[in-house]
Amino acid sequence: MMKNAWFAPAVFALLLWGLWGLLLKLATNHMPPRNVYIVSTLGAIVVALALLITTKFPPQATVAGVLFASFAGICGALGGVLFLQAMSRGAASVVITFTALYPVVTIILSFLLLSESVTVKQGIGIVFALFSMVLLAG
Repeated sequence: MMKNAWFAPAVFALLLWGLWGLLLKLATNHMPPRNVYIVSTLGAIVVALALLITTKFPPQATVAGVLFASFAGICGALGGVLFLQAMSRGAASVVITFTALYPVVTIILSFLLLSESVTVKQGIGIVFALFSMVLLAG
């Protein structure tokens, strides 16, 4: 496998998520956030069904994996509903930038719960990210 095999999918994810944010803001200009969430979830179900159809059976799964994935789905869905509430009430440029700092939460939790290390450079980045949250919120 190529050393930078992650790069092309990451670029496409970045572009699709950028488009996703714009489309959600446009949708919240025309519908209540709950309705936007329901309709956008139907679009996500289409993708999930396509993945299911193309998955080899039996699918590879463990009880722990299913539990973690299920809770991740619940967190993602609730976060999505709250994100749309914020989008309907604020500027997309601020809401998306602010909520895009969620990896800081993951890094801190991974440090505390999974004993993952954080380098000095990463720690400085986290401090700057937290500072940017203060600037964006004000």
